[in-house]
Amino acid sequence: MISLSMSCPVPKDQQPLNEYVELKEAFFYRWAKLGRSQYLRMLLLIWLGFAIIFSPVAISIQSPSRHLWQFICVANIGGSVGLVLPVLLLLSGWGHVKQRLDSAKIFYEESGWYDGQTWEKPEADLAKDRLLVAYEIKPVIARLQKTLLGIIGILLLSFGILNILH
Repeated sequence: MISLSMSCPVPKDQQPLNEYVELKEAFFYRWAKLGRSQYLRMLLLIWLGFAIIFSPVAISIQSPSRHLWQFICVANIGGSVGLVLPVLLLLSGWGHVKQRLDSAKIFYEESGWYDGQTWEKPEADLAKDRLLVAYEIKPVIARLQKTLLGIIGILLLSFGILNILH
């Protein structure tokens, strides 16, 4: 764990820099920092998994033998809705760490929920944290936001095609 200045009363596991390190090394959250092709492959696998899970519902709505394109659109909608959930979770986790690093004051709990305190970061620590946000976290959040917009676009396209074919 990385430690802030010596006068920092915040427990090590609640220090924003340590939260960032923990997040970027966590199995699920590190996906957002993968290389472009690995990231897209992961999204595709998650989408495919949800589309397969949703296929029985799609079959009950549209028979693939009679209405292949409608079936594909319905399965795509299921896969896309399923993909939105992990992307929102990634966005939430990265957004939380961004907010903690960007903030001049840190709320922390000494031993439990009932004894919360606030600590103000020294200017040097705040400047370092904000550089980290600008160069490491904002690009990840921008990527996740673009992904979310792309998924919404695919959903709208699928609904549009389904509406035209129906």
